[in-house]
Parts: sequence; structure tokens; C-alpha cells
Amino acid sequence: MTPNLSAGPSDGRASAPRNRGFWPMRDIPTVVWLLLTIIAAIAHRALPMPGWLMLHLLLLGAVTHAILVWSQYFAFALLRSRATEADRRTQSARLILSNAGAAVVIAGVLWHSWPVTVVGAVALITAVAWHAISLLLRARRSMPGRFGRTIRYYIASAALLTIGAGLGAWLARGDGAANLVLAHAFLNVLGWIGLTVAGTVVTLWPTILRTRADEHAATGAARALPLMAAGVLIAAGGAVAELLPVVALGLLAYLAGLIIIGVSLFRAARRKAPRSFAALSVGMALVWWAGAVGMLAIGTIIAFADGAGFDALARLVHQVVPYLAAGFAAQVVIGALSYLIPVVLGGGPTPVRAGTTGFDAAGPLRVTVANAALAVCALPVSSTMRVAASVLYLIAMASFLIVMLRAMRAQRWAKASVVPPADAADATGEDAAQRPARRHGPISPEGEQPHGRRAGQAVAGLLAVLLIVAGAAAADPIGLGWGSPPAGDADAPVQTVQVEAANMRFTPDRIEVPIGTRLVIKITNTDKQLIHDLVTANGAASVRLAPGESDTVDVGVITSDLDGWCSIAGHKQMGMTLQIVATGAPTASASPSPTPTAAHDMDGMPGAEPGAGFAPYDAALPPLPASAAPVTREITLTVRDEKTEVAPGITQTLWTYNGTAPGPVMHGRVGDRFVVTLVNEGTMGHSIDFHAGSLAPDEPMRTIGPGERLTYTFTATRAGIWMYHCATMPMTAHIANGMYGAVVIEPRDLPAVDRSYVLVQGEYYVGDHDGGEVDADRIATRDPDLVTFNGYANQYDHAPLPAAVGERVRVWVLDAGIERPTSFHVIGGQFDTVWAEGAYLLNRSADTGSQALGLQPAQGGFVELTFPEKGTYPFVSHFMIDAERGAHGLFAVTG
Repeated sequence: MTPNLSAGPSDGRASAPRNRGFWPMRDIPTVVWLLLTIIAAIAHRALPMPGWLMLHLLLLGAVTHAILVWSQYFAFALLRSRATEADRRTQSARLILSNAGAAVVIAGVLWHSWPVTVVGAVALITAVAWHAISLLLRARRSMPGRFGRTIRYYIASAALLTIGAGLGAWLARGDGAANLVLAHAFLNVLGWIGLTVAGTVVTLWPTILRTRADEHAATGAARALPLMAAGVLIAAGGAVAELLPVVALGLLAYLAGLIIIGVSLFRAARRKAPRSFAALSVGMALVWWAGAVGMLAIGTIIAFADGAGFDALARLVHQVVPYLAAGFAAQVVIGALSYLIPVVLGGGPTPVRAGTTGFDAAGPLRVTVANAALAVCALPVSSTMRVAASVLYLIAMASFLIVMLRAMRAQRWAKASVVPPADAADATGEDAAQRPARRHGPISPEGEQPHGRRAGQAVAGLLAVLLIVAGAAAADPIGLGWGSPPAGDADAPVQTVQVEAANMRFTPDRIEVPIGTRLVIKITNTDKQLIHDLVTANGAASVRLAPGESDTVDVGVITSDLDGWCSIAGHKQMGMTLQIVATGAPTASASPSPTPTAAHDMDGMPGAEPGAGFAPYDAALPPLPASAAPVTREITLTVRDEKTEVAPGITQTLWTYNGTAPGPVMHGRVGDRFVVTLVNEGTMGHSIDFHAGSLAPDEPMRTIGPGERLTYTFTATRAGIWMYHCATMPMTAHIANGMYGAVVIEPRDLPAVDRSYVLVQGEYYVGDHDGGEVDADRIATRDPDLVTFNGYANQYDHAPLPAAVGERVRVWVLDAGIERPTSFHVIGGQFDTVWAEGAYLLNRSADTGSQALGLQPAQGGFVELTFPEKGTYPFVSHFMIDAERGAHGLFAVTG
């Protein structure tokens, strides 16, 4: 027998109406979270948006809320207990706490505020732990039937979420090592969601099918739980330890438990095949679930056998998790709600049948479109075809919201038309004549559509997907490896080659193609962190590919040798090139690599005036407040692409820390601790390297992709003006395009002065004058177009630095390179103090002096001087060609 889940969480007729109204109303937040997920998915097509956002809106928001609501519902039914007023109040409090926690977590990560994220995680963990404790206490007080023990799945899954959510909160600091991310995914997706679904479908699946459960279902579920729970813990532990065999063992154990449960579900389906939308949706969710876990297990074993390392598993999980979310989690929630909402709203056989029929509207069509489109997305197709398929999936899933509203309205109308019984009142105190009759028990028959109509809808859905995908293939014919070649080449044979982009190399990096053959390259970015693309000399190009993404490039009919390269700034110069060799052809020079260009015309520099929006970089260094003990200094550096004027009439798209080049000056004393959060809101991978700290670079200096972040913590143990910069290769391009800055660490006995300034010398190798990026080919000439102090050519000619006669002025100078040394000199001034690379050359000397501070790239120091009289004192790099390129400014000294 299958437990009567349709009877609700109460065995007593008196409280049933209140219980029935209570449960569906509590599921409104699930719908809100689903709607937010759909909005984010639509916006993701037009706006830069981190991929984790949609996953967390769906899994942390919609699915978690649904679990908290409906696992309580099933617990009441399976434990044969009833919900009291106190139960309803505590459930409401838990749901408020969990939803607030989820919202705060997402907001904290979006705002890059770890304390906010931790507050949200604590609230969520508290709500889920409270939920588990309430189930445990209720189970101990009850006398459950043979399926009552499936409540243990809910308790175990909640325990796993507390670990997974805690790990997620830790990861929000920015310590997003791939192994910890995988452990987080295993605990939350396979543990929290997977175990809950496993414990639920044992009874819900035959109930949806309106058949009895398999006689071995209860014992199978009891045997499967230890396997699945232990499997999650083993897989997560193996991920933390980066041990592929342990991860594989955990996944195989989990899969074994899933198979045990699946056997019982399959037997139930053999007795009565799935026909309703709820059954079809839940059934397809189970298929995606088992398939994804199987793929992960097999992929882990293959990665271990091939010696591919842990990075291969990380890439596989990155590819599979979206399908677990879209194919498994989303479909199981929507399918379960399509069955449960009509049953719990109740009202008797006729209203429930009306609601169920409403939820079944175009059911086979919606299920077929969603799953066929998702299958297309999983195939190695072109980006155009994948976008078309993902839009179809989104439409099919979003239609649930419309169907739900219409079905609930139809059920309300049906309930209103039910003739009330003649008796005046029941135990609730309500007059029976004032409310429609409500009846308990399973509803049968279901009012299903005829078989022919269901089959027709399924065929129509499949044809719709095929037609849309075919249209996308016609618009982008190379997506399937065929298309319309240029006129006269219709009969050209096609050669398709798979190319991988990783580690600043294409593999293979040489492709031989017979003359007259059309070349189609299917390129996949298998790099761990960096974005890549492929451009060929004849203009064919892929889109920019994040790690794990693929695209297809139709190079055209090959008539001569052809060069290809990655167009991301500096990648080509690092060796990321591709050679296409036309076999049987004479060596051609039709597509040579671009040669380094001559210096650009700087449009009359330095005499031109800055643009209207010019604002000088603030060179002033405020004094530090007195502090007897070291302090902790926290700063967030956000990487952004900024179109910025770098000289009058010249704008460049710079890669910046916090929107400026150089980035913000960080200031402290020896002994201070710096906690730096790096957030990448740029369009490619970036990193940061602080010379001011001494530590192993492996983790804190790693490259992070767009939408990611990390935390870099160091203690300043030595004084100096230290450089920080992006360490992502090619480092020359990243630094020259604005990704550098200064950290000033003062010794604790540094004398006070009247004014302090910081000047960071940098270089520009100018691309297109109107918003171009760094010209990576010009870097090879070691001949910059502009040399600047604080990122703008001659900016302190237009906004002189103030000083007064007799004031002691300290000027900290850092040469950020990438190539040019500096010889810092103040025209009309003399230095009585010179401190370079940690040592005084002069220290408040009374009768000797210095005229220049000489520094190589990545070296720094400071000078001190007093101005003898009012006037304008230029400061320059005395490499005079650099002064003429923009390394020039003024002190305006008043009397």
C-alpha cells in the first residue's frame, strides 16, 4: 500500500480545511524565487551576470523553500500526526528565517560583503537545523507506518546542508579553490536536494501515478539511505583532499543507492505508465539526476585513469551542475507542485480534478520541449543553436507559472460550485452552509487527456525544438558542420577539426588542410581560469569562451596557408597561435602576423588640454592616525573595464582596480595586517600580486574568472613603497593596461612631514585612440607611447600639486614599469633626504644633497625637500624622452 498523501498532514476531518489552506499558501515564495530565476536567466542574455546567481536563486531559493514546506507536509502524513496551531507558527517562523537568510546570502555575495553573507548563512543554517530537529522530535513521538522511516532522509539532508552552507559561507571570503567548490556542490546538490528528493519519491511517485508502491520500496529506501548519505560525505571529503579515487568511490556509492530506489520506482511505473504532467516532469527529472551522477562517476574514474588530475573533474562538474539544476531540480519541483497543489487545496473530487486537469494543460508538449531543448544544450553545438535551445527551455519552464495560476483559479471556481452539506456546523465551529464541502481521499479518475492527444503534443513539442534548432543551424550553418560555402565552392569537401585552448596554447596548433577543402574548427576552452577565443587572418572568429565553453568557426575554403591566434590582449604574444597549412600549396605570405607598429601620433602632446570630464588622480597621502599597535586594514579591489582618458584626446579601455589606473594607494605601518578582497567584474581572468607581503603565491595570486572573487591576506613586515599588480599572463599587457598600484608601508619611527604625495610611474602602449585596449604588439618594441605619473600624461601640469614655502614635502615614488626606469627630479629643488628600496642614502642632511632618485621597474622610495621660495617647480623623470611622453608635472608653491 502507498500512504494516503492526498489526505494531507492530518487524520482528523475537523482541522483538515485549515491544514489544506496552510500548506499551499506557504509555497508562494517558491513561485517568487522561480520568477526571479527566470528574470535572471533572461537578463543573463543581455547583461554580464555571474552564472552562480541563477543556480542559487533556483537551488538556494526556490528548491530550499519547497523542501522546507513539503517535507514537513509529508512528515505529518507519513508519521500520522496533525499540524497544530503551534506547528503552523513555528513553520512560518522557519520559512521567514530561511528565505531571509537565502536573500541575504545572495545579496552579500553580489555586494562582495563577507559579513553580510555570513549573517545570511547563519540564518539559513539555523532555519534548516530547526527544521531537522522538529522532524526528529516528531518522529520520536509518533508511531509511523512502514514508510515513516523515509523521514530520516529529510533529517540527513538537513545535516548535510548545514555543512555545505557553512562551506559556502567560507568560500564567499574569496578562497574559492576548485576542490572546496566541488565539495560545496556535492553536499548541497547531491546531499540537501538529492536526499530529500530520494526520500520523497519513494511514496510520491506511486501516488502521482495513482498506483500502489512496490512491496520492496520501504526496505529498499532503508538500504539506500546509508549508501547515499555516506556517498555524499565521501565524495565531498575526497574533493577537499583532492583525491580522485575517493571522489569516485563516494559517487559510486551514491549511484548504488539511487539504483536501489530506482528499481522500486521503475516497478511502479510498469504497473501504470506516467501520463500526467506531474508524472512526466518528475520522471524526466529522475532521468537527468541519475544520468548526471553517472556521468560524474564515470568522468572521475576516467580522469584518474588518464592522470588528468583534479582540474579535469572540476571542469566536468562545472559542465554537469547546470543540468542537475535545470534538468533535475527545476523539473522535480515543478512536477511535484503540479500534483500537490490541487490535492492540498482540496475541496472534493470535482475541484481537485479541475485543478489537476488545469495543471496538465499541454503537459506532454511542455515536458517534451523542455527536455529536448535541454538535451540540445548538452550537445556540442554552436553558440547560436545553444541560445535558441535555452530560450525554448526557458519558455517551457516559465509556462508553469501561467498554468499554475489558471489551474488554481479553475479549482477555486469548482469549489465554489460544490453544494454544501445540510448539517450546520462541524468541529471547527464553521457553519457548513457558509463554506463548500471538502472531501478527503484519493481522487480518481484523473480526467486525463486521450492517449492520442498526449502523443500528438509530445510529437509537436519535439518538432518545435527541431524546427527552431534547424532555423538556428540555417542562420549559423557551421553549428552542425555543414552550411553554404562561398559561391563556386558548393562542392568543396569539409574537414572538421577539434581544437582545445588552454595554457596559452592551441592543441593542435598546426592543422594541415588540402587545398580546396573547407575547414571547420570546433574550439573548446579547456583552460581552468582564462577566457580565450580564436581569430583567423581571413576574418573568421569565435566568440570569447569562458572555461568549458565551445564554439564553431567556419574558416572557409582553404587556398593558402593561414594564421590564427587568440585575440585576448597579449595571448597571441604569449604563443597562443594556430597555423593552418594548405597542403600542396606554395608557401604563402597572405596572412602574416601583424608586425610591431611604430609609435602613435600623440596629437600634439603635451600642449593639448584634457577633456571636459578630466579629474586628476589624488596624489596626496594623508597621514596615518596614531596607533601604538598594529591594526587590520580591509579593502575591496573590484576589477572593471573602464573607458578612460589617458592623455588629451586619447581614451583607452583600461582594466582597472576600483576604476582607476593606477589602483588605489594602500597605506599602513609595519606590522599591520591587510585583508584584500579581489572581485572580478571584468570580461576576462585577472589576479593580484602584492609585493608588500611574503607568502606562497599559489592560491592568493591565482587568476579568477569574471564573476569570481578571492581574499588575499598578508602582514606588512617591512617598510617601503611596494608595487601591486595583476599577475595573469601576459603580465606585460595586464600591467600596461592599468592593473597596478602602490602600497605604502611606513616604518613606525618615520618622522612626520607637512605634506606627502605618491607618484606612480606607468606606461601606455596605445591601441585605438577612441577606447582601444593595450597594443600588445607594441609592447615588444619596449617603446611606450605615453609615460605617466598616476595614469594620465602631464596631469599635474593641469592640476599642480600644492605646497608652501618652508614646508617639508615627502614624495613617495614607485616605478611600475613595465620597461622604463625613472630618474625622479624636481626642477629647482634639492633633496636632503633620499630613501630607496629600504635604505637611506641621505637622511635630513645639512650640507649634502641629491638631485634625483633613480629607480628600476618595481622599485620605489621617497625623497624629501623644502621649497625656498614661492613659484612653480616642475617635476619630471630625467629620462627626458619620458618627460616629453607625459612623465611631467608641477608643484605650485605659495609664499
